[in-house]
Amino acid sequence: MASNGSPLHSAVPSGPLADKWTKHKNESKLINPANKRKYSVIVVGSGLAGGSAAATLSELGYQVKCFCYQDSPRRAHSIAAQGGINAAKNYQNDGDSVYRLFYDTIKGGDFRAREANVYRLAEVSANIIDQCVAQGVPFAREYGGLLDNRSFGGAQVSRTFYAAGQTGQQLLIGCYQALSKEIARGGVKMYSRTEMLDLVLVDGHAKGIIVRDLVTGEISRHAADCVILATGGYGNVFYLSTNAMGCNVMAAFRAHKRGAYFANPCYTQIHPTCIPVSGDYQSKLTLMSESLRNDGRVWAPKKKEDAEAIRTGRKIAADIAEDDRDYFLERKYPSFGNLAPRDVSSRSAKEACDEGRGVAPTGLGVYLDFRDAIQRLGRNTIEARYGNLFQMYEKIAGTDPYTSPMMIYPAVHYTMGGLWVDYNLMSNIPGLHVLGEANFSDHGANRLGASALMQGLADGYFVIPATLPNYLAGQKPGTVKTDDPAFAEAEEAARARIHQLLSVNGKRTVDSFHRELGMLVWDKCGMARNEPGLKEALARIPAIREEFWSNVRVPGEGANLNAELEKAGRVADFIDFAELMCHDALNREESCGGHFREEYQFTEADDDVKSGYTNPGEAKRRDDAFCHVSAWESAGPGNTPILHIEPLAFEAVKLSVRSYK
Repeated sequence: MASNGSPLHSAVPSGPLADKWTKHKNESKLINPANKRKYSVIVVGSGLAGGSAAATLSELGYQVKCFCYQDSPRRAHSIAAQGGINAAKNYQNDGDSVYRLFYDTIKGGDFRAREANVYRLAEVSANIIDQCVAQGVPFAREYGGLLDNRSFGGAQVSRTFYAAGQTGQQLLIGCYQALSKEIARGGVKMYSRTEMLDLVLVDGHAKGIIVRDLVTGEISRHAADCVILATGGYGNVFYLSTNAMGCNVMAAFRAHKRGAYFANPCYTQIHPTCIPVSGDYQSKLTLMSESLRNDGRVWAPKKKEDAEAIRTGRKIAADIAEDDRDYFLERKYPSFGNLAPRDVSSRSAKEACDEGRGVAPTGLGVYLDFRDAIQRLGRNTIEARYGNLFQMYEKIAGTDPYTSPMMIYPAVHYTMGGLWVDYNLMSNIPGLHVLGEANFSDHGANRLGASALMQGLADGYFVIPATLPNYLAGQKPGTVKTDDPAFAEAEEAARARIHQLLSVNGKRTVDSFHRELGMLVWDKCGMARNEPGLKEALARIPAIREEFWSNVRVPGEGANLNAELEKAGRVADFIDFAELMCHDALNREESCGGHFREEYQFTEADDDVKSGYTNPGEAKRRDDAFCHVSAWESAGPGNTPILHIEPLAFEAVKLSVRSYK
């Protein structure tokens, strides 16, 4: 499908790839320290991207307002990241470099990311570690005192810095300390338990937001010279995911409805090491860190009869002889083995279960086994590396992973799509900048492990402080106030929507709609997609929307604490967003990374399979037709969105079949 919208301009600087970021910083506009104090900045989100941006911009002198819906910035979902953060410091002397981190990230994303942004990410990664060490982040260290590293999927070097199995939490504490310092100094005004309801545009520029106090229900206006969104991803559209229940797409989608382009919404990351679904009562899933695949071996029984015996309780894992175990990642991807990237590993686990070799009671589960690692290294070593993760697994699953293998199965985790941004991290709406998982820019069609924390902190600590003046220098500070008619219009629209949700007074709960939508999107636009399924989803979503707005029940009032009202607003957005996601997945007639269209996969007849370069069933790209970013402009609920295209040009890497054999 050709674009029927205007082309996008990424503002990527000219010149050699390795020089672009330095050149861009040298040519970017500056604001002198005295004038910085005149500018105000709104930051929505207080995780690693938003918190680091708010703290750093305040340290530079800007007046910052920071908003989060949690009761404290310390509760941002960045806290849930477990395994580590990548950086090209080559502490292990194993051949790593900025270029190798850049290449692994481009390849991991199946050549669907913007080359210049990814190189910049790799380039600043080393600075992130120094920044965090200076903040006191307790990274793991080797015996001699140097920072330790471990491996993650999609790489053949050890470049992942970590703090046991709680790296996100420790990094967030460091970020929170920096933010708290600026709050105490008066440079940042923090608004917790506050949710963004709408973006305010004045003369086409982002100049403020409408928010609701989640405790009192009060709706208020906030104006600034620019707005930064750092609000995470949209994985909870699937209902069951590894995300916290509060994670939502509301802020980004409200900006989308105001004209911001949403890029690549079909790119969803499926994480291979999650605790399997155990019943319909569940409202979320639990992630087991990818770091476990350093020492754990993934396998399923070779024989369906053995898998059936395990599912029915007649056998346990220890009863399966070594020769009857299929270590399928090691078999299929000998070069990477159990550290194959997430999308490839997830589809391999699904394949084993589809063949009837799943070991969970539902049939959807394979083993992650530490028997060999414990025999080789000793229990104490494994406990030092993963003890808190093993403890978490035992509490949830009820079995001891030191003595029997974990059961794992893929689940929705991260989202690579997001609002479109240029090289300055500014969306197509002037003044609206987007950081971290809320933007699309760095991971292409699949994120490698330990790269989310890297991007969030790179965007907040190093990129946006350098690029924001390119917009602000052209604006007269403080010219827009909350008495502008645009604020009144946006506030009235937000109030009307709340009134509409409360006045339906139907018979179905918000959660019932969310579950119905999530199951539909998972079945038709989940780990695998096809044209009939996507068309079926697009036919059913309008019916879900119609019933939601005529039969949802939201008890209580809007003028006080009302958790059901919060959920209702988010689910209403998820319904519209799911439609956008399915349009994007239907339009992208290829397979790449986490977007796996069943019609586009390698077969035994392909030359690359015959030569042994790749396996049958792997994702098959169509570079001739889809080597671009798909950025969608809203045309309203129920209408086909307008497609804008940003072509992807590769100068430093060669487009090739993505192989991990």
